[in-house]
Amino acid sequence: MIQRTIQAVITPQAQRLGPLTMHQPLPANGLDQLDPFLLLHHHGPTTFSAHNSGLPFGPHPHRGFETVTFIYEGDVRHRDSSGFSSTIQTGGIQWMTTGRGLVHSEGSSEEFREKGGPVELIQLWTNLPARFKGVDPHYVGLQKDAIPDLTLDDGNVTVAVTSGTWNDITGPIQPVYDVELANVTLLPGGSFVRQVETSRTVLFYLLNGSVVVNGREVSGRALVVFNNDGDELHVRATDNSRILLGSAEPINEPVVSHGPFVMNTEQEIRQAVMDYQSGRMGTLTD
Repeated sequence: MIQRTIQAVITPQAQRLGPLTMHQPLPANGLDQLDPFLLLHHHGPTTFSAHNSGLPFGPHPHRGFETVTFIYEGDVRHRDSSGFSSTIQTGGIQWMTTGRGLVHSEGSSEEFREKGGPVELIQLWTNLPARFKGVDPHYVGLQKDAIPDLTLDDGNVTVAVTSGTWNDITGPIQPVYDVELANVTLLPGGSFVRQVETSRTVLFYLLNGSVVVNGREVSGRALVVFNNDGDELHVRATDNSRILLGSAEPINEPVVSHGPFVMNTEQEIRQAVMDYQSGRMGTLTD
């Protein structure tokens, strides 16, 4: 077994997005994607006051990829033009396969808009191979108690397994494309070793805290980019820390994106825009 070497550590800058503070480590300067991981937005932590207007993500379209929303604080009310609807609370996840296209919105529950409170979210976009870009849209929303936990290192490490398998725990989500994702929480001194096949792309995003990963210390918000030259990750926390950790086989296909659409060719993008404008992706009103 060989530890992967680190190619880069990306520290995202803060941006304002309505009432939210958003950090975007992916894409970044010099890094368009981590095939098949396309985009990572870390919103918050932010505290909303009472009598607020909720999350600012009104109806908008998507086609050609999957979105994964991790709700660390607050709640997210999902609605889409395929008829899926749910409100997921703290600790839950929302996994949406956009496939051939749909319109959706992400807001806050009436209770949250009335009372306010802390909000922290990650939204991750994962690409789909050309053969899956035309599948029917699908949505799964799971509350915290539906996501299995695994404890390691005498309780110093907790792993919430969303998809894929970690030790003998399999996550409840079965993605269209093979993507493994888990949230890892570490106490100071907690450590783990994760084996990942050399061919797979690693997604390693530190939300907060401080860790030593494969010999390098990383702290704060940081995306660690690995080379495909080994099959092990060695992680030890030096502070209370949280990591979004995943892996997937690269798709190795052309990526042409335009706002909320991710396809393989410019013609497919033009078609997506026309399909949305003509209502073929459905409609949704707040």
